[in-house]
Amino acid sequence: MSLLNMAAQLFINKLGGNGNDLDQSSVASALQNLLPTQGGELDLSALISLFTENGAGLASLASTWLGGGDNAAISPATILELLGSDQVAAFASKLGLGQETAAEGLAETIPELIDSNSEDGALAMGDMAKGMLGKLF
Repeated sequence: MSLLNMAAQLFINKLGGNGNDLDQSSVASALQNLLPTQGGELDLSALISLFTENGAGLASLASTWLGGGDNAAISPATILELLGSDQVAAFASKLGLGQETAAEGLAETIPELIDSNSEDGALAMGDMAKGMLGKLF
């Protein structure tokens, strides 16, 4: 399963009853327009960079998602600030959701997505290799 499809399914699951009318394909397409991608696939390295390069304790948040312990929570307000309020609103609109609901879903999805694709404080080699190859070519 591609990272975008994995993220889409996770997002739908995190929404609970609010995600009942969503299909994975439309969520994956909307996520592709919202989150960093490389070659049409979700770029977790670039996503983590959004957090590590914006200071205000966000790097320490991201490090908990990469590590083996509990994931620190991120607020929907921080998601709106990092990804852009207008961009999250457009994402939400494509899915027929309210901006707040979308931000809440993203705030729960992103940490779990990064955590499930990392081990021992680093992204899984497959994703890192794809990211490095993408930068070379």
